[in-house]
Amino acid sequence: MGFMTYKIGDAIARYLQKPISGYEPFTRSDPDALRASLRFGDVLLVEGNNRISGVIKYLTQSTWSHAALYVGSMAGRADEDGEPHVLVEVDMSVGVVSAPLSKYLDFHTRVCRPVGLSDEDCARVCAYAVERIGCGYDLKNIIDLARYLVPLPVPQRWRRRMIALGSGDPTRLVCSTLIAQAFETVRYPILPRVTLMESPAARREILHIRHSSLYAPRDFDISPFFQVVKPTIETGFNYKRLHWSDLPSLDRDPRERPPRRIRREPRRAGSLLSIEE
Repeated sequence: MGFMTYKIGDAIARYLQKPISGYEPFTRSDPDALRASLRFGDVLLVEGNNRISGVIKYLTQSTWSHAALYVGSMAGRADEDGEPHVLVEVDMSVGVVSAPLSKYLDFHTRVCRPVGLSDEDCARVCAYAVERIGCGYDLKNIIDLARYLVPLPVPQRWRRRMIALGSGDPTRLVCSTLIAQAFETVRYPILPRVTLMESPAARREILHIRHSSLYAPRDFDISPFFQVVKPTIETGFNYKRLHWSDLPSLDRDPRERPPRRIRREPRRAGSLLSIEE
């Protein structure tokens, strides 16, 4: 019975991770700018392109369906071409894994940075995530997997609870919960519930750490304690250096063959070709 249950869970997991055909991000990350802007402890949010990504984006009403923690180069972990693994994330099939940054360069991403996190606490957050590489997800917890196959629509008041529904440990599946647990170790808030207490002496705010299974990738985006980092701006942006398809290039030799023109999209001022390095 256990073997059969595992096989069913494995089949569901593989189905949910199949890419959706025709996916194309609205905008891709600039590889060089993204690499240059990332710091230890940054949370990289990703707009995924598989079946489970679509469900998570619906349940959380967000663009983001996946989250990974940037921990820097890890000794002994690299791709076959030598690219170091710098991210820690949760993969449904194998559990907690490390990954190179290039894995998400073709996706729409966002960088969320914890504000004021000390170097010591940042190291503890990263170490917590790295130490859990290899922890797997028990595919026998069919309810944890099947919750993502529930026909839509789901009433809004139940959507967040759908992420945590299940008989097993939901933190083994949802990517953002591992990162939430890492920040909990240093008592760094993400979206705490605030209870206002009035008394003759003073008004106090008591921060309650939410159960980590209730966190979703979008929570790092809307958190008042995480700064949204725009890599293109961080590395220096000058709109005067943009090349537009409907304007001639001023630094091009007039004797050269004119560059290939790209048709302008409807209702837009122009189509962006490239940014000078």
